[in-house]
Amino acid sequence: MSQTFASLRFVNYRLWFAGALVANVGTWMQRVAQDWLVLTDLSDDSGLAVGITTALQFAPTLLLSAWAGVLADRVNRRKLLMFTQGAQGVLAFGLGALVLSGHAQLWQVYLFALGLGAVAALDQPVRQTFVAELVPAGRLSNAVALNSMSFNAARLIGPGLAGLLIAAVGSGWVFVINGVSFAATILALVLMRTSDLHPMPVAPRSKGQIREGIRYVRGRSDILVIMVVIGVVSTFGLNFQMTSALMARAEFGKGAGEYGVLGSVLAIGSVFGALLAARRERPRVRLVIGAAFAFGVATGVQALMPTYVSYAVACIPVGLASLTMLTAANTTIQMSTDPAVRGRVMSLYLIVMLGATPVGAPIVGWIGETFGPRWSIGIGSISALLVATAAALWAKKRWRVQVRYRVLSRPHLEVVHPRVPSPRRAAADQVAAREAADTAL
Repeated sequence: MSQTFASLRFVNYRLWFAGALVANVGTWMQRVAQDWLVLTDLSDDSGLAVGITTALQFAPTLLLSAWAGVLADRVNRRKLLMFTQGAQGVLAFGLGALVLSGHAQLWQVYLFALGLGAVAALDQPVRQTFVAELVPAGRLSNAVALNSMSFNAARLIGPGLAGLLIAAVGSGWVFVINGVSFAATILALVLMRTSDLHPMPVAPRSKGQIREGIRYVRGRSDILVIMVVIGVVSTFGLNFQMTSALMARAEFGKGAGEYGVLGSVLAIGSVFGALLAARRERPRVRLVIGAAFAFGVATGVQALMPTYVSYAVACIPVGLASLTMLTAANTTIQMSTDPAVRGRVMSLYLIVMLGATPVGAPIVGWIGETFGPRWSIGIGSISALLVATAAALWAKKRWRVQVRYRVLSRPHLEVVHPRVPSPRRAAADQVAAREAADTAL
């Protein structure tokens, strides 16, 4: 088996990969159907209403993820995932039944979005850290990248399939199918060989565990840089379901099928990015910053595309840049974090990445409704370019990064981070700079 798919050698990871792929397809189908239901059936093509729905689905991340990170460090992750996956399935069935009965109203969809978000907030830190139990430590980077490929392969399949199903049988049945899809993950968890798991350290019960995770992150300037970049880009740039719906419906006058196709085309670039990420043994902070800058350029070009077809083609580099950025950020943090606090650190990362959506989605939706759909993408482009440039300048000054370019020899581009010679540095940021010299850059 090639290096790209090395983690699939392990039975438990194969089960997880297959089950997660099915569940992720269902989740993407639900997201598309939910946004389309709100946009076309329950509001007057309101980008703000779609933005509020998105915000409610991600708002619980701000409130619950830190606590969920403590759970991820304390409890049996496999059993907790069985509960969260089952709860999401029940909520999907409930929303499907409401829509199929013909009684769905906008406020009810808001409540279901909030409920799904609450369960997902508990689920996400556990899913992120559980991967480390499925493969040896040396394969963690590959496993995280393949997880991203599974997620984005689902994004390749799910939106297009959702568009076809919405046109054929309606949104209600899409929600029901999503409910069924969670059974695949639960079955995979049941079938796993518990003797082959690689248990991580379990944090004992004690006071101040969330504060301990925050202190750990504050002492790591490399993690802080990643979180700032991801937070800004997520807030204003990673609102693809909403911006694609606005572009398809308002700018190009297309229907549900064409809207679903945009998500699938976006995922083509994402899957390619995940395959490239699976071959990297150790991503660096510089890759996160560079990918964020590339994302800003790609989305700027996308916002200017004059036709539906050219806009769809422009989705491919956007997907590639965004997936490269997110996978590099996720893997860099997981591989450089003490396993005893990894759940809490990943929960803080998820608060920044997903918790930014409740803030950004209504703003981006309002911009799209007020100034036009193209500006809902343009604000993300401008934000990504600014934060990537600022992070690069900060790293150059604080970490003394030197960039060298040579035309006639390889590697053409070299990023050099000299070690800090002093053996004693009391300030936490200086300690983090040294760690970044060894691992991050």
